[in-house]
Amino acid sequence: MKHPPRLTRWREKFLALAAQGVERLVTLRFDERMRAMTPRSFVDELIVERLGTRHLVVGDDFRYGSNAGGTIESLRAAGQEHGFGVEQIAPFCFDGVRVSSTAVRERLELADYPGAARLLGRPYRMIGRVVRGRRLGRALGFPTANLRLMRRKPPVWGILAVWVHGIDSRPLPGVASLGTRPTVNGVEPLLEAHVFDFSGDLYGRAIEVEFVAKLRDEVKFESLDAMMVQMKIDGARARDLLSKVDSG
Repeated sequence: MKHPPRLTRWREKFLALAAQGVERLVTLRFDERMRAMTPRSFVDELIVERLGTRHLVVGDDFRYGSNAGGTIESLRAAGQEHGFGVEQIAPFCFDGVRVSSTAVRERLELADYPGAARLLGRPYRMIGRVVRGRRLGRALGFPTANLRLMRRKPPVWGILAVWVHGIDSRPLPGVASLGTRPTVNGVEPLLEAHVFDFSGDLYGRAIEVEFVAKLRDEVKFESLDAMMVQMKIDGARARDLLSKVDSG
């Protein structure tokens, strides 16, 4: 089964919802038991018994239960039986496009970060805690804050101009590499962000990386010297580009 790129991790969703004033968040583990639940069991056991639902708001394409057998009509019937309301939200369109995770992924794949931000209502960012790497960047004069992606497949890839949040009271400009680092025989996808003119210790700090523009695709260089030449070019381009745009 081909998995689409994962836009947000659970913690990123939690923080985004908390910022909008959501007071309580309940998430369910989608395991084999839940996969096998009939629509009736889904309503009786989860919606009614466990959650005590009084009013339910769902999207226009909401389905539930095994094989997606539950529909809006059956949910409304269950609501009448158990005494909870059901509200269906119509599709939300912006710039003539139905806002959806698929539409956001398409824009990110095209490196249309302003377009993705318009659909999301905020710039697209990745959140993570800085981990220790091989310290190769520091040895080459480009120290990086390394974030593990916690995703099978990221929606963003390549060399990018970024704003880094969570270090200072204002976002700091930088250049980032998101990929497997083929020049040094890397395997695990990693987000490496070099923050311009910063030399502090970030290990263990939680930061957010906001993607502003894609500079190029990731490539394998013949040598570290060749990679260093290109890194300096990428850094200069990112500095120039970020000097002309507002931070998110």
